Amino acid sequence: MHVFYTPDITSDIYSLNEEESKHCSKVLRLNLGDVIHLIDGKGGLYEAEINGMNKKNVQLKVISKQVEFGKRNHHLHIAIAPTKNIDRLEWFLEKATEIGIDEITPIICDRSERKIVKEERLEKVITSAVKQSLTAYHPQLNPTISFAELMKQKSDAQKMIAHCMEGEKPFINNSTIPHQSYLILIGPEGDFTPAELEIALQNDYKPVTLGTTRLRTETAALAACFEVNYINR
Repeated sequence: MHVFYTPDITSDIYSLNEEESKHCSKVLRLNLGDVIHLIDGKGGLYEAEINGMNKKNVQLKVISKQVEFGKRNHHLHIAIAPTKNIDRLEWFLEKATEIGIDEITPIICDRSERKIVKEERLEKVITSAVKQSLTAYHPQLNPTISFAELMKQKSDAQKMIAHCMEGEKPFINNSTIPHQSYLILIGPEGDFTPAELEIALQNDYKPVTLGTTRLRTETAALAACFEVNYINR
């Protein structure tokens, strides 16, 4: 199944952009009459037939459309401190998109070793995973913000913070109420500072643990993603 990401599709006649057209005609070597699939990132899954093509433009006619394809019964937002090795953050974005996530916010914490991320690159990683996994909903990548800025944002979600410090922390599966919106904080390699944890608690974030072993940032984030999706099956 050949899948293309077409967020701007609005009618039954559509032309792939130049990059996707080249991929369609030169890499995949598709021809007139071939059928491909399109996803708009908002829940729409389309079946379309190639009815015109040249080197830079592939024209399509939509045959059928499904709305709310694969819609989940919850909303998952993970705010994660970017890893020093950016490949690890990209790995998390890829796998989380495949499993199921709605929103990601990179946050800069006191102990963050990486302060800058190239959001355009991360967006491409997410889009590629969307196409690979046939996910009709494209996760939203928010601009990078500081931990303090995140604390100022209002949210009606069930808020949790996963950390490695001592203290009473229920397992995340025992704290997650099904069919809700969730906002989960995952800290940097050196964990949140005690001051950050205290601020989060004051802002109604509930402490949780992801297990008995110490996890890397990207592993912890993916574990949280899996737990939430598993509970909501």
